[in-house]
Amino acid sequence: MDTYLETERLALRHFAPDDADLLIELDSDPAVMRYLTGGDPTAPEVIRERHLPNILAGYEKWRGELGLFAAQEKDGGAFIGWFILRPEPEGPLDEVELGYRLRQAAWGKGYATEGSRALLGKAFTELGVRMVWAETMTVNHGSRNIMEKLGMSLADTIPTPPDMEEIEGSEHGDVRYEITKEQWERQ
Repeated sequence: MDTYLETERLALRHFAPDDADLLIELDSDPAVMRYLTGGDPTAPEVIRERHLPNILAGYEKWRGELGLFAAQEKDGGAFIGWFILRPEPEGPLDEVELGYRLRQAAWGKGYATEGSRALLGKAFTELGVRMVWAETMTVNHGSRNIMEKLGMSLADTIPTPPDMEEIEGSEHGDVRYEITKEQWERQ
């Protein structure tokens, strides 16, 4: 396993070409997908033919330093989901998105905070990042709480994208949280 980053309980690594089944299982859980698709699973062929190739191409584009990373428990190696640290497709490299998608079995254990906190540290101390942002639905209080625990501040409210208007709570829109390197250093 090519470890990208370790925390006390987690190992984050690059996804491999044969990891499609992990992503398919994760995206087939209606609870995991609730705030993303209204609970609808991502089609396996979309993951195999589009998502996973894009993840792997991201490692090439960003020299393995940014992208989507598989998260595993260090004790036993169970796949718990993924974390993301990457810029917009044509955006500046010093402004990156932070995100995560975890299996239900990993919820409520502090993994999202632990992995995100480690990625913020890496972004600001090793990768030359100036600002990290994250977005979620306004009604996704679990993710919002994590963003606030990380010291991120509410920066903006965003209308719900048209392809997500059918999701419960979408009428409240989305929120964007941000943290700069200077704000992170003051914590």
